[in-house]
Amino acid sequence: VQLQESGGGSVPAGGSLRLSCAVSGYTYTTYCWGWFRQAPGKEREGVAFIDSDGTTRYADSVKGRFTISQDNANYTLYLQMNSLKPEDTAMYYCAAYRDTTAVRDVGDKPGWWGQGTQVTVSS
Repeated sequence: VQLQESGGGSVPAGGSLRLSCAVSGYTYTTYCWGWFRQAPGKEREGVAFIDSDGTTRYADSVKGRFTISQDNANYTLYLQMNSLKPEDTAMYYCAAYRDTTAVRDVGDKPGWWGQGTQVTVSS
């Protein structure tokens, strides 16, 4: 399984970015995917998750600003980020779970990770 993120960059506060994650080699028909982020000196945290039913789950810090979505036909995961804040600055990673199929059960140890894409928000 391979995951490749794209779409990171630098924006001013209040701006928007859309991250994409191309997933290949993933053959599960029921699944859970997600986005994590890690800022310098901080632990990696889960940002948003989606399962094959389309159920989503968000960290409180991004609710109302970020939207996770998927293109099932093309095995692509997205994260639309609006109203960005300097504290959103981090490396963002997409992730795919091996045995978890519902967002209510996600933990911090997915089966596969992407390489990450940097998001920088200036004040």
